[in-house]
Amino acid sequence: MTASATPIEMLRPPRIEFGAGTAPRLGDWARERGLGRILVVTSPSVASMLPRLGLPGEVTTFAEAKPEPDMPNLDALLAVAGRVRPELVVGFGGGSAMDLAKLAAVLPGSGQGIRDVVGPERVAGRSVALAQVPTTAGTGSEGGTRALVTDPATLSKLAVQSRHMLADIAVVDPELTFSVPAALTAATGVDALAHCVEAFTSRRAHPLIDLYALEGIRLVGRFLPRAVADGRDAEARAGLMLASMYGGFCLGPVNTTAGHAVAYPLNTRLHMAHGLACALVFPHTLAFNAPAVPERTALILDALGAPASADPAAVRDAALAFCAGLGMEMRLSRHGVPADALPAMAEEAHGIRRLLDWNPRDISAAGILDLYRAAL
Repeated sequence: MTASATPIEMLRPPRIEFGAGTAPRLGDWARERGLGRILVVTSPSVASMLPRLGLPGEVTTFAEAKPEPDMPNLDALLAVAGRVRPELVVGFGGGSAMDLAKLAAVLPGSGQGIRDVVGPERVAGRSVALAQVPTTAGTGSEGGTRALVTDPATLSKLAVQSRHMLADIAVVDPELTFSVPAALTAATGVDALAHCVEAFTSRRAHPLIDLYALEGIRLVGRFLPRAVADGRDAEARAGLMLASMYGGFCLGPVNTTAGHAVAYPLNTRLHMAHGLACALVFPHTLAFNAPAVPERTALILDALGAPASADPAAVRDAALAFCAGLGMEMRLSRHGVPADALPAMAEEAHGIRRLLDWNPRDISAAGILDLYRAAL
């Protein structure tokens, strides 16, 4: 699973500005390059922070990024991009805004539609600059090459991966997360944790990625409780932003496994926020996989302040205790998930082979249904 001879490619933004107060450096970067026609992809909740980027020239704002973007949302953005013809596209927000920005940078004028580019490395190219500025610590999309949108006809995620969607610059300013509410901080933080954990325990885990994955896990374990308790804890916010970015680095070369496959139907069918869905299933998939990766599970539990164990019940209880300690309600039923929806969700999750084929332990549709029922 971790043979160093396994070929791997790791891509990161060529320029990363990280640290408190770095947001205005994006405007400086754009001015240095003479980029004056700019399209910003964001959401209503964070659009008010846009002046902090100091962007020059003519700025068009698409502030309609949905929490779980779908094809109509993407089509609306592409129509704006086609009209504006930007020199620079900026993703400003959470993973949804950043994923949409990636697609807005590569699709207009390319002759390709979203269905033409689903899968690995099918994007023809990119002729505009791309910048990413996260305002949550969760997806790590600023450092990755993937974008996901939901097909409303099939209720499935369309996943695009391309080196052409790697940002030219990522500006990671923890101060932009100071106002994120505690509940959202907790959910997105566990999403970052899940990215790192699933990459660390994947069948294609790799030493190059393990460095980022394990450190990301440790950062979440150390700093997420602090950030939930005090949103203006600058050190904790910076630690979480770093963990999130490290999780993003894991996604291209290794990617996620069962945790995200099991979470996706909660997003697509029930419109649950991605971070919350990942958090709710995290203890159950971690516990299911523990017998297959006992040593790595022990390191994960240690990072979360729990005793080492490979016993699924003990692992589940430890992970549930960590999440509950963040103030999270960890029952699916308390978030409106009906029991009669679980069988169809299990079948849908089991069909996400691009993730499940790399899970450290095989799981059937019936096994996924058992996980859902345990989490209900």
